[in-house]
Amino acid sequence: MENIKTGDITVGIVGLGLMGCGFIATLLMAEHNVIAIAPIPGDIAPAPERINNHLKLCEGAGLLDRPIESYLLQLEISEDYAQLATCSLVVECVIEIPGIKKSVYEKIENAVTKETVIASNTSAIPISELQKYLAHPERFIGIHWAEPSYFSRFMEITCGNHSDMQYADWVYELAHRWGKEPTLLRKDLRGFITNRLMYAVYREGLSLVEKGEATLEDVDKAFRYDAGSWMTLMGIFRRMDYIGLKDQLEMFKTIFPELCNDDKVSPLMQEMADTGAEGNRDSFRLYSYSEDEVRQWEEAFDLFNVDIFQLAAMYPSPREKNAHKI
Repeated sequence: MENIKTGDITVGIVGLGLMGCGFIATLLMAEHNVIAIAPIPGDIAPAPERINNHLKLCEGAGLLDRPIESYLLQLEISEDYAQLATCSLVVECVIEIPGIKKSVYEKIENAVTKETVIASNTSAIPISELQKYLAHPERFIGIHWAEPSYFSRFMEITCGNHSDMQYADWVYELAHRWGKEPTLLRKDLRGFITNRLMYAVYREGLSLVEKGEATLEDVDKAFRYDAGSWMTLMGIFRRMDYIGLKDQLEMFKTIFPELCNDDKVSPLMQEMADTGAEGNRDSFRLYSYSEDEVRQWEEAFDLFNVDIFQLAAMYPSPREKNAHKI
């Protein structure tokens, strides 16, 4: 990787929704040439403005070293999958419906070389399941980005049952050029790392609310002002080292039996789903918001991501590549 320049590596992105456009901005900042494919014709029109807006946020955060217009010269947007022929890596980020992904993979494989790495941004479908749709499953992996990808240091690279590790290792090294601190999962775990951790938290939090033992506000405050105050710095296991391990065993014995281990969907979430709730996108939410409050939260999230990105850079942990591999 030391002798490889990102400017020599063309990356394809298939899917120009919110996530796809964020990935494109990240890759442009990393000096890649990017071929962006719209699987749905209607996605092309809004894409340039979305990507430009993402780059403006990055410019405001001091992440750009040249004018936005020069980054956009590295980008080609098309509906023609044949344009992916020069790509060394193609990332799919379309809707989480296997049949649609299968169709996309067929079009990608028809366009690229046998050496091109193909990846999915899925956070829900096992990589091994998606590999069944490819003629060359050995070069298929998962690359799970966080939103917004251009401000997050998070990335999960996941192998399926048939993935060749040389491709995963190559992307793992390349991800550091994107400003990420990636994890590399050699085993295909459903939900990967971050979703498994977060859904365990969601389950326990919802259980406390449904039992009347805490409110939504209580749970959010506890998570914001305790865990939220140290997670960016040290994660959870370094935190255990920091506070001391002496009492941890007894705490485990005392608390583990009390935690929710229900394998059914929480009644509160089922009720929300039955009403067609989509969070801040509509009027059905866990909290009540005015339209102005929704806008304020969106603006605050953008600003916060700039702050947290810069804060994390002030306290870097030693880079020990092998420590991230599982």
